[in-house]
Amino acid sequence: MPLPPAPLSELGVIAGNGVYPKMLLREARQAGVKRLVLAAFEGETDPAVAELADEVEWMRVGQLGRLIRCFASRSIAHAIMAGQIAPGNLFNLRPDMKALVVLARLRQRNAESIFNAIGGELARAGVELLPATTYMDAHLAPVGPIAGPRLSRREAEDVEYGFGIAKEISRLDIGQMVVVKKGTVLAVEGFDGTNATIQRGGELGRGDAVMVKVSKPRQDLRFDVPVIGPVTVETAARARLRVMAVEAGLTLILEREEVARLAAREKISVVGVGP
Repeated sequence: MPLPPAPLSELGVIAGNGVYPKMLLREARQAGVKRLVLAAFEGETDPAVAELADEVEWMRVGQLGRLIRCFASRSIAHAIMAGQIAPGNLFNLRPDMKALVVLARLRQRNAESIFNAIGGELARAGVELLPATTYMDAHLAPVGPIAGPRLSRREAEDVEYGFGIAKEISRLDIGQMVVVKKGTVLAVEGFDGTNATIQRGGELGRGDAVMVKVSKPRQDLRFDVPVIGPVTVETAARARLRVMAVEAGLTLILEREEVARLAAREKISVVGVGP
């Protein structure tokens, strides 16, 4: 994956929901980016994020032509996707003509194929999508304990087992996370996403289960970076999980201090796992 020229003076940010876009804008500014142009989505992007950008254009999810013009008309040559778009919006969108043409070419309509097509159209307009981890190295999970209590031997065994299972389901493009307990897979991530999978696994495990979240074998970091944050910890606490394990070096931990505080309060172990 190409790295951005150093330093970039201008950057476009395609902002989904959550705190991720806000963190990226701050990190980019701190890294010396002078002009930040934000493509924001109605019903997705936090309006507070707009205050950190120099220029903002609001649009609906599905307005691909407008997204391209947002950057091309401002001579923005590099952009980053930050934050999720709710899965329901991807499949219940009102596409403009540009998006309709792109969607008609797709044999499969899943998040990966849609985002790849968007990246291709941006590239044709002279806008290169950079990895979503650009400027975010300080927020990538390290190997080893991150927060909360040390793992027990049983928990460490479940993490190792769950890592292998999660890698396999991610290879099959099913999901990127599993919940396990005592060597048994309780829940596998699907279209419902991370938090719903945690809830399902917690209900079946009735406490003390382990979640493991990984990257895909050929993860396209322009569109799809594993992420956890305070909401993930709160969801795990309600589901009475004991461990949150993530793939080190490829998972972003948003608001790490708050994650550490919540993990300590709820006695949840957060660890980074290498291959």
